[in-house]
Amino acid sequence: MQSINEAAAEFLACKRVAVTGVSRTPKTHGSNNVYRRLRERGYEVFAVNPNTDEVEGDRCYQDLKSIPGGVQAVVIGTRPEIAEGTMRECAELGIKQVWMHRGPGAGSVSAAATSYGRQLGITVIDGGCPLMFGPTADFGHKIMRLVYAGHVPKQV
Repeated sequence: MQSINEAAAEFLACKRVAVTGVSRTPKTHGSNNVYRRLRERGYEVFAVNPNTDEVEGDRCYQDLKSIPGGVQAVVIGTRPEIAEGTMRECAELGIKQVWMHRGPGAGSVSAAATSYGRQLGITVIDGGCPLMFGPTADFGHKIMRLVYAGHVPKQV
C-alpha cells in the first residue's frame, strides 16, 4: 500500500491520460471538468464515450483500445457499474494507473473494479479527484479535498 499523496503523484506524472464518461453536455459532468483541467495543464488527454465522436470540440474515442498510441493512465468517470468493464480493458491494455473519480455521492467507485485491478497489479485510486492534488489542483479542489475527506482514500 502507498499513501494517497504518493499514488496521486505517480498518477499525475503520467502525461497521456484517458478520461471516461466525458459528456456532450459538459456542465453536468465532473468528467468534463477533469478532462478540461488536465488538457489546460499540458496533459495529452483523451475523451472516452461510446455514444459520441466529439466532446468539447475534440475527438472522442469509443473505448480505450481505440486511442492511437495508448495511454499511461485512466480516470474512470462513469457510473460504478461500468467501472469494472473499464478496469478489465485497462488490464488488457497494460495500463497500470487508474483513478475512479468520486466527489459527493457514489461517483464512479466500484469495489469489484478496485479488487480486480489491484489483484492484477494496477494502482487503483478509489475515490477523490485528480484535481485535488499536485499540479492540477486549484483552491476550490483543495477545499473540496478537506470537505470530502471521507471520499478520498488515505492508502491505495
